[in-house]
Amino acid sequence: MLARLDNYLIDSAPRQLGLARPLVELLWFGIKEARACLFVGLFFLAVFSVPRAGLLGVPRYDLLLIIALAIQVWMVAAKLETWDELKAVCLFHAVGFALEVFKVSGSIQSWSYPDPAYTKVFGVPLFSGFMYAAVGSYIIQAWRLLDLRIRHHPPHWMAALIAVLIYANFFTHHYIGDYRWYLAACALGLYARTTVIFRPLDRDRQMPLLLGFVLTGFFIWLAENISTFWGVWAYPNQLGAWSAVHVSKWSSWSLLVIMTFTIVANLKHIKARIHIPE
Repeated sequence: MLARLDNYLIDSAPRQLGLARPLVELLWFGIKEARACLFVGLFFLAVFSVPRAGLLGVPRYDLLLIIALAIQVWMVAAKLETWDELKAVCLFHAVGFALEVFKVSGSIQSWSYPDPAYTKVFGVPLFSGFMYAAVGSYIIQAWRLLDLRIRHHPPHWMAALIAVLIYANFFTHHYIGDYRWYLAACALGLYARTTVIFRPLDRDRQMPLLLGFVLTGFFIWLAENISTFWGVWAYPNQLGAWSAVHVSKWSSWSLLVIMTFTIVANLKHIKARIHIPE
């Protein structure tokens, strides 16, 4: 059924819209974005639905891991993701989980997972990596549904270098200072001319790729606020009573989106749709 929906969204866009075109394009874009968030939506539905005390003696974090794995297996079995895309999603999971282990360690304690679980490793529940994988899954799905193409992308080695430095800064800023704004300035220069071409309906539209990074980071920041409100994890200032996640996390998520995008951009079928100027 979802395959039929995808085909309809991609190939059956209404024509001859006249004055109603802007509204219909916006509606079609919203539907495609919602569809691209399939993994995210189902995962957050599980977060909201599973009681904090768990079910039938199974802790909440363990249930969330089982649900996330089931969603991922179903998406591959239903051909909503390819095996190559699954490999990328697994890489996102590993990269995110490694960052989580570092951040919750006794010497750092940036945040914590207060609830018990059988599937905790070094204090981090295994489901946490899927929160990072969800970002990659969204980008992969949006690429196909919105027929994304990239113009004036920087050379892949430059993009890879800035992505590695962004990831490293999440670790090193605890010891040698936070260089996120220097990295953001480098990314701004690197992607200044880069545009993303997408098709919400039947005509190509475009916007700066940097704007896409910032907007995606903003929505992840909103999701983070929701997750901490529901007690999935907590920052030190939220242990007594919940408070909004500091807005500075928006910049961190936007930088992490750049790193995630770089990994997706190296998938063979996606790399072919990226233009790098001579």
